[in-house]
Amino acid sequence: MDERLLSRLRIITEEEQAILDGQGVQRERYTSGRDFVVDSEKLLEKGKLIEIRPHTRFVHFPRHRHNYVELLYMCSGTTTHILNGTQKLVLRQGDLLFLNQAVYHEILPAAEGDVGVNFILLPQFFDRSFRMLEQENVLRDFLISTLAGESAFAGWLHIAAGDILPVENLLENMIWTLLEKKPGVNLLNQTTMGLLLQNLTLFAENINRTLPDSREENAVFTTLQYIETRYRDGTLEEIAARLHMPPYTLSRLLTRHTGANFKQLLQQRKLQQAVYLLSHTGMSADAVLEAIGYENSSYFYRKFKEKYGCTPAAYRAGRRL
Repeated sequence: MDERLLSRLRIITEEEQAILDGQGVQRERYTSGRDFVVDSEKLLEKGKLIEIRPHTRFVHFPRHRHNYVELLYMCSGTTTHILNGTQKLVLRQGDLLFLNQAVYHEILPAAEGDVGVNFILLPQFFDRSFRMLEQENVLRDFLISTLAGESAFAGWLHIAAGDILPVENLLENMIWTLLEKKPGVNLLNQTTMGLLLQNLTLFAENINRTLPDSREENAVFTTLQYIETRYRDGTLEEIAARLHMPPYTLSRLLTRHTGANFKQLLQQRKLQQAVYLLSHTGMSADAVLEAIGYENSSYFYRKFKEKYGCTPAAYRAGRRL
């Protein structure tokens, strides 16, 4: 991280000084309710969709939830998080942690050199960002459903992004505009977040759920990653063997967590890629058919019409109107 930004974020805040003086976490800073649900109205100025605050160090931050989406970014050092009461996750420099409103979260004490930033994000902040994810894909859908609180998963995403320079640059851009209190930050940072999400979908292998207590979620997410890149010729048997589980077990997990089995998810990805090729290339429908791995043209046309309500040719013509 840029040293000028990091030096500003290292400064001990008024709240942290009170903690060092023995006062502990002051709940009234975060909520007015009996349950510890951190309230966006306590942290966001009226009319703003995004704000940042340095992560509170030197104290065990007790179990809580948020009524907004939180993004934690580790600028230096590490922090240790307990998710939903049981899952222990260590964030290292460059890591991201997205949390939706359903997640129970507590944080172990951090040292002075463990500098993190909490982004407070209202759900509507993502409206423009998601529209920028032009190409549909399974991972994008998973990300959207998780952040929107509609996912059957636990509602959090851990992303090891320390080696992805564009991600670091985009995050630093957002941090700088928010620290500088620049006008128009909602629109600027919504656009920057859209670019951030675009980059993250390109680095699917860095989006992980590798905690030992999340075996089912790990298997499902690994399968989604597999479908993303192997939609043309991937098979349930191949990915099940890689995960050391019977194909029928994996298919059942997929259905439970995503609402669709492997065949349906594979078909969904093929159709998404077909739409992308029809919209962004001059390939004929037959060439698109071959590119996405469909051998049965009548089946492809039928499934395409079921999903999009028209033929591939009509879809392309409509996009040009």
